[in-house]
Amino acid sequence: MRKKDTSARARLLVLVDESNVGSSVRTAGRGLDWLKLRDFLAGPSTGRELIEMVVYAGLPPAMPIWQDERDKKNKFVQWLRSNGFMVVTKDGSPAETGHYKANVDVMMAIDALELSVLMQPDVVVLVTGDTDFAYLVTKLRRRGIRVEVASVAQNLGNILRSAANEVIDLAALFRTFEMIKVQDSQSSAQRPPRPQQQRRRRPPFRRPASQATV
Repeated sequence: MRKKDTSARARLLVLVDESNVGSSVRTAGRGLDWLKLRDFLAGPSTGRELIEMVVYAGLPPAMPIWQDERDKKNKFVQWLRSNGFMVVTKDGSPAETGHYKANVDVMMAIDALELSVLMQPDVVVLVTGDTDFAYLVTKLRRRGIRVEVASVAQNLGNILRSAANEVIDLAALFRTFEMIKVQDSQSSAQRPPRPQQQRRRRPPFRRPASQATV
């Protein structure tokens, strides 16, 4: 359960590893609700002021064989941007048959340090369970910034867990997301919400709270 920030309007910067959180929510058999995720981490009920929520997403390679998937991912990216998210993308490169790799960890880490200087947040939330970000957490804390890591607890590496000021377990939030069919699981993280899902709802596990949908 999230704790309401007791400070007066703490300035918040949220950085999201899209591939990592998307994989976690698909494992839970749900579609990722981006609007609800943002509201949970930085909505009015948290008492915090959101500076930016930046999503780091890998794109399928710019090759004919990947064009359909690339078009779908670009559509998802445009949906995020049209809903107020800042999105940073990286072109992927072919890996083993039927797969590609587009590691955004370095970009996300560099931006976290740069944006912490430019935007001067009081709190940085890293939405990832990847232990590669543990040293980044330490570097941010050395600057006097509170760092919270948001992930499903069972998918969170111990090194990252111990480095952060606080861990936000997203498992309960994920259970409020829409169930997905098995065949849809590969594309659920890059699918924009249905129109009827964009109204605000009050999830059962936060008080008080107003939520939205993807």
